[in-house]
Amino acid sequence: MPLEGHYERQTTPLYKLSSREIKVAVSIIAVTLVTVIAMVAVTGASNSNPAPAVGCINPTVAGIVGAETLGACGQEAVDICTHASEYSGERAETIVANCEKQAVKF
Repeated sequence: MPLEGHYERQTTPLYKLSSREIKVAVSIIAVTLVTVIAMVAVTGASNSNPAPAVGCINPTVAGIVGAETLGACGQEAVDICTHASEYSGERAETIVANCEKQAVKF
């Protein structure tokens, strides 16, 4: 059973921040937020995965360890599309859909 005055002693802060310490903490948080917003704006503005050239494919499919992007152009793209069209499943369907989208004839 708690004794008289224990609650106040347990809930009273040991140290109260000064106004200078509060201003420093607020300024550090503000600088951090501005930096994060600037980094997001700069990296979000560019497209790191541009569309492939005509006759090229770049489908992102499930691989052994995770997602992998298959990049191929010309005859290699035709071979990949032809091989994928012989199979069923999500991986093959993704490749074939990308081949059709990029107008690769197979």
